[in-house]
Amino acid sequence: MNNKEKVKIISRILNKTYPKISIPLNYKNIFTLLVSVLLSAQCTDVNVNNVTKDIYPKYNKPEHFVKLGRKKIERLIKRIGIFRVKAKSIFYLSKTLVEKYKSKVPNTYEELEKLPGVGHKTASVVMSQGFGFPAFPVDTHIHRLAQRWGLTSGKNVIQTEKDLKEVFPKKNWNKLHLQIIWYGREHCKARDCFGITCKICKSCYPNRKKPIKTKKA
Repeated sequence: MNNKEKVKIISRILNKTYPKISIPLNYKNIFTLLVSVLLSAQCTDVNVNNVTKDIYPKYNKPEHFVKLGRKKIERLIKRIGIFRVKAKSIFYLSKTLVEKYKSKVPNTYEELEKLPGVGHKTASVVMSQGFGFPAFPVDTHIHRLAQRWGLTSGKNVIQTEKDLKEVFPKKNWNKLHLQIIWYGREHCKARDCFGITCKICKSCYPNRKKPIKTKKA
């Protein structure tokens, strides 16, 4: 089965499974989306949402976090992994937004990736879900599934993103990356499917018998 045939199967199953899909992080505006994505590194979205539900009603603008300062931000997010590093990034990116961008989140990859703590994946999520630009952010779930489905060699997330962009239509990227994330969490799990039990894996590889080893991001 070639990639074109697999993409057709994958898209059909994902659209049937998740006809409507939403980003798993809760946020109030593009700035809080940026903060939530930054917080989600090495942390579950559920934990991020549990923490931010008590923050965003009161603090949801860059100037709010600048006024809070690093120590108070640390106290607000202390239940999240590597909270000190993240608090530092949130403080300085907020300061940069206030001083350089009039408190507005910029809408280009180049500007976003220059902000403290913001890498390509975080920028891609903001571009996709915040501004609606076609993007394909690759997290650990997408990286793993793309390998199981034979769509990438899995050398790194950069290569995975490039490979997926080549086989899936650009108009579907924003919805598709969320569909794959949810599918990876609920059906093609890291310690459950192993590339042989979920509907997509069985449909694309009906003769596969042995678990697939995937390369970590």
